[in-house]
Amino acid sequence: MDGAYFRVHHFARQLASPFPLLAAVGAKTRKIEIGTAVIDMRYENPHYMAEDAGAADLIAGGRLQLGISRGSPEQVIDGWSYFGHRPRDGETDADMGRRHTEEFLELLRGKGFARPNPRPMFPNPPGLLRLEPYSEGLRDRIWWGAATNATAAWAAKLGMNLQTSTLKFDESGEPLHIQQAAQIRVFRAAWKEAGHARTPRISVSRSIFALLDDRDRTYFGRGGQEEDKIGFLDETTRAIFGRSYAAEPDVLIEQLRKDEAIAESDTLLLTVPNQLGVAYNAHVMEAILTTVAPALGWR
Repeated sequence: MDGAYFRVHHFARQLASPFPLLAAVGAKTRKIEIGTAVIDMRYENPHYMAEDAGAADLIAGGRLQLGISRGSPEQVIDGWSYFGHRPRDGETDADMGRRHTEEFLELLRGKGFARPNPRPMFPNPPGLLRLEPYSEGLRDRIWWGAATNATAAWAAKLGMNLQTSTLKFDESGEPLHIQQAAQIRVFRAAWKEAGHARTPRISVSRSIFALLDDRDRTYFGRGGQEEDKIGFLDETTRAIFGRSYAAEPDVLIEQLRKDEAIAESDTLLLTVPNQLGVAYNAHVMEAILTTVAPALGWR
């Protein structure tokens, strides 16, 4: 198990401000990656976020992996408006989220842009000033949660890593894992065309449960989740929601071998039922690591 990634949902009964949690986890751990999946950029002030992200990354010793996106279905209508954000003329809220993202990425480059005060409170370095604290390398550890092939290509062009979740716009009518595998190939092609020097990272998220005991079978062994589901995020947006994997380990291994998106990715994010408590979730992860991962070559 290489890391811990946290979901961020505003107006929900859970932690919605990720950076205090990321900084606390970073201060208490030494090796694991610490990330998000995802921060809704429609809500974010890019400048304030760049300061918070830089501080949390320095506290964690450069282990932050920030997943960002235009966001998932919300708890409230136009929640970002309560945070003081409005799309510009001709923009959608998704456009606004992507604009915030581009501003955030530019700030993470650490280039000076603000004119210094000739009578500052503290001595300034020469030239224009950047936001502080600056954490070198964080710019390469930003991920975009893409729900479409087009936004995957856009993320690649900007040099972000790719997160593809258990939900995607239904663009072909095929099973989710096949659509995601195609999305990953679109991302890689756009990355190559952009000419970036480094190799990008790509994650997929899955709900996977090895049925080892009566608790597992009670929670997840009753069936009904073996197929993808189709739904609508709004009046016009048809989406595909990924199936859960829940079976005895030998069956699970064979099912997961056929998941084309997992095969195309380099990182697998396991979604866990945190409402079932720490001890049970530790059991869920240990079951995957000991009974499934070795047969599939996962480390």
